[in-house]
Amino acid sequence: MITIPYLTALTTYFSYGLLFAFGQFRDFFRKIFDWWHASNLQGYAPICLGLEDFYIRRLYLRIQDCFGRPISSAPDAWFDVVERYSNDNNKTLKRTSKITSCLNLGSYNYLGFAAADEYCTPRVIDTLNRFSPSTSSTRVDGGTTTVHTELEECVANFVGKPAAIVFGMGYVTNSAILPVLVGKGGLIISDSLNHNSIVNGARGSGATIRVFQHNTPSHLEKVLREQIAEGQPRTHRPWKKIIVIVEGIYSMEGELCKLPEIVAICKKYKAYVYLDEAHSIGAVGKTGRGVCELLGVDPADVDIMMGTFTKSFGSCGGYIAASKEVIQYLKYTCPAHLYATSISPPAAQQIISSIAVILGEDGSSRGAQKLARIRENSNFFRSELQKMGFEVLGDHDSPVMPIMLYNPAKIPAFSRECLRQNVAVVTVAFPATPLLLARARICISASHTKEDLLKALERLEEAVGFDYFQISSENRGML
Repeated sequence: MITIPYLTALTTYFSYGLLFAFGQFRDFFRKIFDWWHASNLQGYAPICLGLEDFYIRRLYLRIQDCFGRPISSAPDAWFDVVERYSNDNNKTLKRTSKITSCLNLGSYNYLGFAAADEYCTPRVIDTLNRFSPSTSSTRVDGGTTTVHTELEECVANFVGKPAAIVFGMGYVTNSAILPVLVGKGGLIISDSLNHNSIVNGARGSGATIRVFQHNTPSHLEKVLREQIAEGQPRTHRPWKKIIVIVEGIYSMEGELCKLPEIVAICKKYKAYVYLDEAHSIGAVGKTGRGVCELLGVDPADVDIMMGTFTKSFGSCGGYIAASKEVIQYLKYTCPAHLYATSISPPAAQQIISSIAVILGEDGSSRGAQKLARIRENSNFFRSELQKMGFEVLGDHDSPVMPIMLYNPAKIPAFSRECLRQNVAVVTVAFPATPLLLARARICISASHTKEDLLKALERLEEAVGFDYFQISSENRGML
């Protein structure tokens, strides 16, 4: 976990407290002025009351120009950002016809497949001509094409599982699958920093939820022992099933899961392992097969393998890979399979083609070169950021690099200055992270050249300013 210097925590709390106090002050006078005006609700209750939209009105709107920036090109190493302006203190933003070419350090385009590719793009276009952009149907009606069947076989073979099922949206893959896998009488033990899709899926399942300290196998074992001993709430009956949920690479921390230790503990206590590889599949491992390959874990020891196609494969959607019996059960019961429109055939073909390139089935070594390049780029960029004095989270080989900002005033300042330097970065704060742990998240791609990375380092140094590097090591979190 992150250790925050006392001075950093104090100033961050003070900044949020100041924002909250002034926001409440403005809301007080807003109520007074609104009292003099006739209500236009015509008897309806207001949709947002009091503090329900306070954060959006008084904090988010002030910096919303740092988020949702529209782009007008493919998310390659460089992309075109559309300029915007506001005439009402950032409450609304209007697009202009001007674009700025920016170095892309924010997209999940880990292997560079999101842009045009000499092998993938012609096949995607051919599939578009044959099958159209959408099946306009669910998988169980008229939405299963030969491309979908081929994709599921391809994914199962790639991750090393007997069978797989694919969905049109990665977020839904977690949130819709978990309520089908476990319900009342079951126990979900989740890493404290798991993605929101896992959190929502677990809450919707009706199962009992327990949390263990982030990436701490010893605490996981402690929680497992306690819960097995206590049993279900009130009745103390044995749990119907226990599922431990972890991520391969944690998207906001850039850390690799301690999968070997977690698998060993789950085997010891007969708990199922659910592995979310959204950010690791295709991005790590000698042949891109994710953390199981990187950390030497047999895929057979992971009961449910989940991943998305939006990162390394340059497409959309998600998958679940497991035993044939589990996949068949999901096809009969999962609402995302029964009621949602199937994944677009051209998007499915993009995934099939990108996997072929990764495995060298296109007849070239481009896949191996991409995997080697993302490792080299990630490790080089991480080490250079640390040499420059940035506080960077994450592990070796991870393409996700959070730079800690902490203070809310640093979020818009860093984002806007980077944009001025023609560098596009993603800044993340509460509620996506804990209140004190605002950060900028850098995502490295195989499409970045060495010159791109050197230019990015130079401009990031200019963006943060000289004062950052004069701070003592114990207080380096304060920019």
